[in-house]
Amino acid sequence: MSRKPELRGRAARLARLLPAGGGHAARTPFVLLVVLLLGGGLIGLLVLNSALSEGSFRLDDLQRDTKSLTDEEQALQRDVDTYSAPDALQRRAHELGMVPGGDPAFLNPDGSVKGVPGTAAQQSSARNPVVRPPEVLALTQTKAPAPATSAPAAAVPSAAAPRTPTPRAPAPTPSAQPSSTPGR
Repeated sequence: MSRKPELRGRAARLARLLPAGGGHAARTPFVLLVVLLLGGGLIGLLVLNSALSEGSFRLDDLQRDTKSLTDEEQALQRDVDTYSAPDALQRRAHELGMVPGGDPAFLNPDGSVKGVPGTAAQQSSARNPVVRPPEVLALTQTKAPAPATSAPAAAVPSAAAPRTPTPRAPAPTPSAQPSSTPGR
């Protein structure tokens, strides 16, 4: 009944290039392509969601570790501040048998001495009794006690009398001396 109009000229040439019954395209490949794209998208979302959840748990663990390490650092800093307080240092020095240095004596360039030279134990023995730690007491009991000599006041040179310096052995370098601080 209804008939297709007959094509002429250029339209007829183009119509010959196309197949005659090409109005129906195959739907199966298109449907498979859409299903595969949707399935791949859902699987991709699932993998992305799992990776984000795992990263969130890892971040939570790291934040908890950071908090505990910060608390530990603060506790250690409090300990350092406590041990480095002047009264704590003085108490620990007395426990180790250390005494205050007393008044210093200075050597002038011309060889004269300004001040009264002496050891720290001699200068501070009148002020503070020497408290020795148990390790030192055990060592002194095994050795023969050396006689204690104190310099008389007349033997101490005065500041006005010139004094020739006596040669001394070079002082050991700080790296050669053993550390007096335990645990460091």
